[in-house]
Amino acid sequence: MAALDASFWRGKRVLLTGHTGFKGAWAAIWLAGAGAEVTGLALPPDQAPSLFELAGVETLISSLIVDLRDEAAVTAAVADRSFDLVLHMAAQPIVRTAIETPVATFASNVMGTVHLLQALRAQTALMAVLVITSDKVYANAETGRAFTEGDALGGKDPYSASKAATEIAVASFAGSYFEPAGVPLATARGGNVIGGGDFSRDRIVADIVRAARGQEQVVLRHPEATRPWQHVLDCVAGYLAYLQALATDPATPRAMNFGPKPGGREVTVGELASLGVEALGAQPWRHEPDPRSIEARSLAIDASLAKRALGFESQLDAPAAVALTMDWYRRQANGEAALDLCRGEIADYEGAA
Repeated sequence: MAALDASFWRGKRVLLTGHTGFKGAWAAIWLAGAGAEVTGLALPPDQAPSLFELAGVETLISSLIVDLRDEAAVTAAVADRSFDLVLHMAAQPIVRTAIETPVATFASNVMGTVHLLQALRAQTALMAVLVITSDKVYANAETGRAFTEGDALGGKDPYSASKAATEIAVASFAGSYFEPAGVPLATARGGNVIGGGDFSRDRIVADIVRAARGQEQVVLRHPEATRPWQHVLDCVAGYLAYLQALATDPATPRAMNFGPKPGGREVTVGELASLGVEALGAQPWRHEPDPRSIEARSLAIDASLAKRALGFESQLDAPAAVALTMDWYRRQANGEAALDLCRGEIADYEGAA
């Protein structure tokens, strides 16, 4: 892939939702470094510590704390501002949380997106809007086949179903309002993202870090499960490349997968945990099966369309992604500033590109 085109992003007015989350904080740091004028819109961080606070993201951008489930608040936040580009990342992203609180998850992921899109209809300078969904939007029969963008949508758990429903809602707004107005509106379906600064509940890397720092064992429910592990640098770089393409080339596809480096082998949850605990000097993980779990055991996505349409593919395979992730946590625990670590990894990534 090419490095981020700073000449395109410099001075662009970008609305970034979810900037208080893990991926959103990385996107805010990257965009601010490229010279974009970023406005963040999200709930406060839902965990402590958070990358948003550790890296001082609030000092880099204009930060608005708004609940997307509140239509009036979203409309008011957007009404007196003008944006060129929108990257919608805000969501309830945890599968187990969605199982525990399905109504709140659908309200956040589906209606939150609808509220945002409705508010954006009044924007007159929009060049493109990109909504982030998930690799879990596909109807997954667990055959092991990698999903392509044309596969059927579905979801047997509330999180997956909420993201598939978001895809349908976005398509309806695109066809009814945005595309007729000449504004590309698309969705990006990213893999399971890992990287430094993730402290979320029920996320494998965050669980490993907490266990290592507390001298405890990390507990795995499904060590045999496979996921399309992807480093946050690869994921965010893909989103930004896609949003730029949508704004500059009307032929850009309106849905796109982003996943691991092509040709890499599948890595199970257990293998990823073993790499992580070894890197951090933590105790070996242990297995506690959850017989009631409805989480998919197998998931893979085909990201070849991104290579054909954007010239983009991930740089890091799963072992490299784990190594870089654990290095971030080691260095941060040893006193290095989170913002410096993120900026350094971004610079190295762009240099490699």
